[in-house]
Amino acid sequence: MRKILFLLLASLASLPIFAQNSEPAAPVTLIPAPVSQTLTGGVFQLPSTIVIEAQDEHDLAQTLQDLKTRLSVPTGYSVTVTQQAKPNATIRLVLNKAAEASLGAEGYYLSVTPQAVLIRANQPAGLFYGIQTLLQVLPKEIESKQAVNRPSWTAPCITVTDYPRFGWRGLMFDVSRHFFTKQEVKDFIDEMVKYKFNLLHLHLTDDEGWRVEIKSLPRLTEVGAWNVKRVGTFGTFPDPETDEKRDYGGFYTQDDIRDIVQYAKDRFVNILPEVDVPGHSLAAIVSYPDLSCTEGADKYHVRSGEKIMNWYKGGFDALYDNTLCPANEKVYPFLDKVFTELAALFPFPYIHVGGDECAKNFWEKSPAVKALMQKEHLQTMDQVQSYFEKRVEKIIESKGKKVIGWDEILEGGLAPNAAVMSWRGVKGGIAAAKMGHSVVMSPTTFFYLDYMQGDAAIEPPVYATLRLKTTYSYEPVPDSVDPKFILGGQANLWTEQVYNTRHMQYMVWPRSMAVAEDLWTPKEKKNWDDFAGRVEAQFGRLDVEQVKYAPSMFDAIITAKKDVSVYDSVTVDLATEVNGLDIYYSFDNSNPDNFYPKYTGTLTIPKDASWLKVITYRNGKPIGRQIDVSVLALQQRVGVREPPKPVD
Repeated sequence: MRKILFLLLASLASLPIFAQNSEPAAPVTLIPAPVSQTLTGGVFQLPSTIVIEAQDEHDLAQTLQDLKTRLSVPTGYSVTVTQQAKPNATIRLVLNKAAEASLGAEGYYLSVTPQAVLIRANQPAGLFYGIQTLLQVLPKEIESKQAVNRPSWTAPCITVTDYPRFGWRGLMFDVSRHFFTKQEVKDFIDEMVKYKFNLLHLHLTDDEGWRVEIKSLPRLTEVGAWNVKRVGTFGTFPDPETDEKRDYGGFYTQDDIRDIVQYAKDRFVNILPEVDVPGHSLAAIVSYPDLSCTEGADKYHVRSGEKIMNWYKGGFDALYDNTLCPANEKVYPFLDKVFTELAALFPFPYIHVGGDECAKNFWEKSPAVKALMQKEHLQTMDQVQSYFEKRVEKIIESKGKKVIGWDEILEGGLAPNAAVMSWRGVKGGIAAAKMGHSVVMSPTTFFYLDYMQGDAAIEPPVYATLRLKTTYSYEPVPDSVDPKFILGGQANLWTEQVYNTRHMQYMVWPRSMAVAEDLWTPKEKKNWDDFAGRVEAQFGRLDVEQVKYAPSMFDAIITAKKDVSVYDSVTVDLATEVNGLDIYYSFDNSNPDNFYPKYTGTLTIPKDASWLKVITYRNGKPIGRQIDVSVLALQQRVGVREPPKPVD
């Protein structure tokens, strides 16, 4: 009997440790929300010796190495990976021998029991996404880059069946306006894959810099990658002095690009390169002035943030000709060289050709462009750009690639096989889809990450605001469109006003979590209140990882309105994105807390008040940031003037 008892105890000791004497597992707060999840009761606890079984390591070598690091560093536990079947394996990764149609290429099945973890998928990408979900059900400290002293590492027992709604789940990173290093791009990839994004769009060229080495055109990076450093509000800087150093910027060598592409591939991310033409091409023009049709282009310089465009209601024109000239036959061999080298560097089937915001005022005055119009029977400047786009498409297709561009490429006639990225709202996407073209939805109104996230009084200044709740509300398939033409969606981070990684992180998170759920989660599963709670839980994970984010969802929303009953006076409404918050305010210049007046309805500004100050609380504790807005600023928001002074 004693021998039998001894053998029983010994066999139990060999199993993974779970449940007993461990802290309870944290609630499940997955983003993006999966197709289905079921809590099955009980708790799984990581043992101090973790065994990962992956019998088929095809395309999983980096995934397994990353998982090993993610588990071993914060826990301090021993982690081994084996291809041999292990009855006591902690985590088993299994590729289905017979594909499960519902899972597709990126779907997975996750089972967490008290004894072990199982992830099954049809393809390695599915196993990778299952791992991202597993890491999210472990404690937030799993995100730490150093050892954490915890009594145990537990996860709730759960089953998850999951697969994406769309195949194109993208983020655009503008590395042209301000240059970000190769490591910063890799860090960006590391964050985006946690939320199951699979497409990184790199905006590689613009007026402020050419960021990719083209060996046959060395001046693009010798000259075009550098400008004068400026700090402040982009677009308002003075022209640089002739003797100021042009040493701010940088570029990626072709070896850098290969490294980034492989890094992304190892994490199941495709990279879409963009060369923005014919507009936004000042860096190229400065490098090779003979690509222009405008006299004096050889005196231009790479933009450092000074004003180069004149924007007005309903349109714009250029102060400098920042376009490649469609009537200049030197342009097309130039682009052939560029796209030949790009096509060899980026395996993704598409190349993005820009096409947006092409100012045509210099074309209108160009004898060469007028001659082209007569020769090709072109009636409008939009048709001139269409002529250019169609020639570019032929060049790119000759490299074995497909064209995608911003929705302006629709104007004047779309190139036959081009895909459209709809950014000026959704109309361009609808029009392209109805013409039978593939579309990626990327509207400013929902997916522009450079917009302010909260009140202008405390946000870095940008010309528009886009709140988290609005981003979350987006439906990528318009009612009038056949869904088969909608490849998916993409959020864009333009970096004119983004100078460094910390600010970049602040702009991307948490709005990209909303984008991730818009593109992955079945639309019937989306719920704002539930999502907001899960975002708050994700904040704790970002804190551990030391990734910056915007807490704007907790801040008060301040809406000024004209009071028509009193001459040019203003009333104020206050609200919050997140339910369950209380708002307190002051007009007496002091800083409010929860002993100050609580907002219950529209506020009338006292006659002599100078400032409105507001703060949000939850359960008696401050949660939002204090926002201070001058009464003058409130008046300016609604176009209210000072009352007329009496005439003596």
